Amino acid sequence: MAKEGISMQYDIKDINLAAQGKQRIEWADREMPVLRLIRERFEAEKPLEGIRLVACAHITTETANLARTLQAGGAEAILIASNPLSTQDDVAASLVSDWGIPVFAIKGESTETYMSHVRMALETAPDIIIDDGSDVVATMLKEKRELADKIIGTTEETTTGIVRLKSMEKAGVLTFPAMAVNDAQTKHFFDNRYGTGQSTLDGIIRATNILLAGKNFVVVGYGWCGKGIAMRARGLGANVIVTEIDPIKAIEGVMDGFRILPMKEAAKIGDFFVTVTGNRHVIDREHFEAMKDGAIVANSGHFDLELNLEALREISDSVTTRRPFVEEYAVKNGKSVIVLGEGRLINLAAAEGHPASVMDMSFANQALSAEFLVKNKGKLDAKVHVLPAEVDQEIARLKLHSLGINIDTLTPEMLEYMSSWETGT
Repeated sequence: MAKEGISMQYDIKDINLAAQGKQRIEWADREMPVLRLIRERFEAEKPLEGIRLVACAHITTETANLARTLQAGGAEAILIASNPLSTQDDVAASLVSDWGIPVFAIKGESTETYMSHVRMALETAPDIIIDDGSDVVATMLKEKRELADKIIGTTEETTTGIVRLKSMEKAGVLTFPAMAVNDAQTKHFFDNRYGTGQSTLDGIIRATNILLAGKNFVVVGYGWCGKGIAMRARGLGANVIVTEIDPIKAIEGVMDGFRILPMKEAAKIGDFFVTVTGNRHVIDREHFEAMKDGAIVANSGHFDLELNLEALREISDSVTTRRPFVEEYAVKNGKSVIVLGEGRLINLAAAEGHPASVMDMSFANQALSAEFLVKNKGKLDAKVHVLPAEVDQEIARLKLHSLGINIDTLTPEMLEYMSSWETGT
């Protein structure tokens, strides 16, 4: 519904939180110099002029600066939450009040409200979708297939969402190009590893205030997110155990100095468990039953289905909230299992998500992917694409420049050697 003094439609917790949100957005902007440079160029060039854009994302200070960049580029942008617990209500208020960007997101919103926001966003008939988990694209293809004819393309931030998009492509239902932002080197090497690594531990510590040193800390999945979490947990003194299904990643974990165990064995000895696989029920009924009394379980993958919480409820007599984002399940075998953040992204449920400096590169990729889709409208195949390597390199160059760091360049002699097959030993 429209609020007094503002003509746009929006659905947020409290518009009076805007002043606090604006201060936090501007603070984050100080750590996002690459996105700021892109925003300045977008303001001058307007590459997204006339584009209607829906962004389904975590409504954080960093996302706010992406939204400002898209707006500067001329886009008519609407923001909705990509997760019921990831919205920062003061940020949502500021985007509406200070920048006139419609936001439909409330921290703690029900699944029904979340899906109503997804469907409402689709009613705007967007030209571009910026997705985080591919819920908007999936809902469109299931319920409003006719809108796909208008879509220029979509961009996807997460591993989970890219898996879904590739499934759509394989099934022949993806009829427009999709940019796999998560696969850009300046995204997953840094956002997934350093961002998820730090923010996940931040969320766990804020929620529990329990010392990690000396504890058995089980990381479920050793992709880039898992590597970052394992690295940070070890740095805090935890005994890190990794579970994996991929033999190559498992070997990598071994050589990185971590103990590798099957989940059914790790379940018996873990004090903390964090899932980052993008898959379903990686901690299942049998694992919950085998856990030590007081084991703490969290998820940092996009969807809460990594934990089979339905099975946990079935084997429990009661659930008690002990602290904000901390629920203790009294398991029928006499032990308890503690679940953080309702099994949703703990780094956003109990903390503030990734630091702005790492999201600077991720959201630079999002902004440039949207521009790339517009510039190449009608020229790209209906499949999952990666942003061109030269754009990835440019983002890295801008980041180094903002940090005051210089690197070497190839000499003419080096370039000649690299392009010739005749010179050798």
